[in-house]
Amino acid sequence: MQQLSYTDAELLSEHDYAALQQEAGYRLHGGFDASGRYVSPRTRVRWPAVRAWQQALERRGWPLIDADPGLLQRPSYPNVAQQALLLRHGLGQSLWDALTVTGVVEARGGMLRDFVAPDFAPLVSEDLSVTATGHLNRGLLRAHGLDEAGDPEAGIGGHDAAWFAVRDEIFGAGAYPVPEIPESLGRPAQGRRLMPQLPEDHEQLILLLMNVLMIEVRAESFFDFCVRVMRTPGLFPRREDAAAHAADMVDRIRQDERIHVAYLRTVLSELRSFTFRSVLDGEEMAGARFMDPVWSDMVQWHGVSVYEHDREQTRAKLRSQMRALAGGEALLAEFDALGDAPSVA
Repeated sequence: MQQLSYTDAELLSEHDYAALQQEAGYRLHGGFDASGRYVSPRTRVRWPAVRAWQQALERRGWPLIDADPGLLQRPSYPNVAQQALLLRHGLGQSLWDALTVTGVVEARGGMLRDFVAPDFAPLVSEDLSVTATGHLNRGLLRAHGLDEAGDPEAGIGGHDAAWFAVRDEIFGAGAYPVPEIPESLGRPAQGRRLMPQLPEDHEQLILLLMNVLMIEVRAESFFDFCVRVMRTPGLFPRREDAAAHAADMVDRIRQDERIHVAYLRTVLSELRSFTFRSVLDGEEMAGARFMDPVWSDMVQWHGVSVYEHDREQTRAKLRSQMRALAGGEALLAEFDALGDAPSVA
């Protein structure tokens, strides 16, 4: 019989590493096997568990929700060609800022290490002990928090430190000042209940999981952008080998994040499938009935609204930097003309 119930220790267990991961002065999580292949942290049991829960959900006739990068309706800004133009003119600060902000935001994920999710068992008919949802407080959330922000007590960095290592690898430490950090990347509170069929703390958890999943989906676009820029010849004079290595480091983070997308998709898909008893009137209904409209709005916000807002703010900063250079207006015009370019010329 397929195993569907796990202990915290199992879900947090590590592979045996032949070598640990250390980059740019940072001790990072995960490690390498005997062949030199990178192995993500805490995935020895976590990956098989998530796949087992997904298969169990599919046997019940429920698909996984779509969490493909194709949900994003806008390209990266700046795109790869625009970023290459900036770097060729000595304007690396926008990339430095993006890497720094990403590291700081990843550190906020440390809150998941000790976060306690509300119990859905009293609200649904299904047995949660054999689902991913039933394991949120049995290792899944803690593993996610450790992945993002590391284990400070053990001196091991997570994705926060990994992004700083990537940044320092291609630019050197302290190349630019630390930028202003946005307050949040998630969709802000709406000021009203979106799923009144649930207790408010359960609604807030679902919104948190939806926000985090869409942030992970957006991250895939950033991974692709970074790798393509860092592997473009000529953009990092005298640091090309370091830039290529930094791209490899981004690919490791990218590998780590796949388990986050997988378990979040699984939990939200399970919640759609469960039979809830509404706290409003006791009516029984599938979670999909009240979750699907909220998920659709969340995808729209992350896929379109955030892009439009961030694009305007980023362009204002870049316009100021370009206009400070000799021939800055012509450079700005060339930058804008590359707006729809799919790749580096």
